[in-house]
Amino acid sequence: MQRFPPHPAAAGEPAGRAVVASATVSMDQAVKMVEQRYRARVVKAETQKENGRTVYVLRLLNDSGKVWTVRVDASDGSVQ
Repeated sequence: MQRFPPHPAAAGEPAGRAVVASATVSMDQAVKMVEQRYRARVVKAETQKENGRTVYVLRLLNDSGKVWTVRVDASDGSVQ
């Protein structure tokens, strides 16, 4: 049986580490911020580059079953 090294996220490495090196808002901070702001749970989180900027794309789910997506600018924490 061939063994593979653990996925970076499983080993405690932040996802998208190279992409977010210049970010002032971490992915964890962005998740906590939008969960509190929208009273919903983040069910998916991705890091993307948009026009040279790092953006966290977060999918939320609330208690009534509504699902939506928000974008958080990693440089200033603004929600788009």
